[in-house]
Amino acid sequence: MRLLRIVPDDTKFNFMRFRRISFPLSALLSILAIGLYFFNGLNFGIDFKGGLLLEVQSKAGPADLAKMRATLGGLDLGEVQLQQFGGPANVLVRVAEQPGGETAQQAAVAKIRGALGDTVEYQRVEVVGPRVSSELLSYGVVGLGLAIFGILIYLWFRFEWQFALGAMISNVHDIVLTIGFMSITQIDFDLTSIAALLTILGYSLNDTVVIYDRIREMLRRYKKMPMDELLNAAVNQTLSRSVITHVTVTLALLALLFFGGQAIHSFTATMTFGVVLVGTYTSIFIAAPILIYLGVGTGRDALSAPHRDKP
Repeated sequence: MRLLRIVPDDTKFNFMRFRRISFPLSALLSILAIGLYFFNGLNFGIDFKGGLLLEVQSKAGPADLAKMRATLGGLDLGEVQLQQFGGPANVLVRVAEQPGGETAQQAAVAKIRGALGDTVEYQRVEVVGPRVSSELLSYGVVGLGLAIFGILIYLWFRFEWQFALGAMISNVHDIVLTIGFMSITQIDFDLTSIAALLTILGYSLNDTVVIYDRIREMLRRYKKMPMDELLNAAVNQTLSRSVITHVTVTLALLALLFFGGQAIHSFTATMTFGVVLVGTYTSIFIAAPILIYLGVGTGRDALSAPHRDKP
């Protein structure tokens, strides 16, 4: 079992001393990310820009996505996305909105039908207009905001208001940096990106709650321990679990990123950045040390728990 142990159980890293570096660095990166969003924007996908949506089924068995992508890519219709769903013969085709109104959309549908011929059966053909796409974007943003607000309320009842505020700041930090990453790379921002942001929130929150739970337990046990030492001990005691979780999630995401194909590239790229480069860092270097500045640990003598001075 020791061969599989990535981090020893008795680590004594002084994580809190890096807060004087991590806080200014994170603040600078967050400002840069916000600036990138306003000046560079996001590369909205078909879900949020509007376009054509076609569900087709191959008549000759499993669909050849590579061949279909090459065929439709030569029609000069702009962005074209293909994704299998349901079964190997079913394909969802998304095409960017064509300039020229309804007539141009119908002409694009005719081009697609002519290119694919009678090799497929059309099960659904829809035009996603600007109104529908703007509603999808609004609902996505509202859903993201409600998720963050729900996290705040849950942690307020589960812990204390300082823990809730610390977790919310950490989660907003993760979302801001991830959006900055999407802005600078210009990968597609669509409904799957909203799903990726929500998943990043869940991962980061899970890691943060594990550390916060250990901090709360130690606050009740070691009333006279300096706050820096207590936070360091709590993070070190949960470090092995955090690293193991981080490594396993990273391996799964890298496999999806390199071998998952174009259909889920935006989702996996966003997830990889948010989880691998941001989520674990935030839990240790932002969520934990920020409790010092929020006043956690003051008035610990009022807590009803056994008095112990040393771990």
